[in-house]
Amino acid sequence: MSNSDVQEYVTVTIAGQLFGIPVLQVHDVLGSIQLTNIPLAPNEVAGALNLRGRIVTCIDVRKRLGLPSSEEESQRMSVVVEHHGEPYALLIDNVGEVLSLKTDQLEMNPATLDHRWREVSSGIYRMEGKLLVILQIDRLLDFAGSSVAA
Repeated sequence: MSNSDVQEYVTVTIAGQLFGIPVLQVHDVLGSIQLTNIPLAPNEVAGALNLRGRIVTCIDVRKRLGLPSSEEESQRMSVVVEHHGEPYALLIDNVGEVLSLKTDQLEMNPATLDHRWREVSSGIYRMEGKLLVILQIDRLLDFAGSSVAA
């Protein structure tokens, strides 16, 4: 089996659901962070943070995916990714492990998957007793294409 037959994903948990982010798109994983509010920002924007001198916009993935707010706001973590050359911190509940999965086992999104999830997912993997929803970072951070624009 060649390397092109396998894709690696960093697994994250959001509201009890397992998601995967392509490992090559993950630049950093942050623990508890201090956010600065951004006035008039879209609802999904949780704030901004300073990461080694760079201002990073923090996106609340729960709000982006239409999930309820977390009871444990202070316990949440962030995964830093890049979109159009700009860093973004994705606010998530937990970071799991890195999984190497066969690309031919990636399935299309089921028709029953929430439309907000379908528009940001490239497909799913069936894991033992749960689904791993693969996030497409470019779509997740494309607010203009979603219902966010006022």
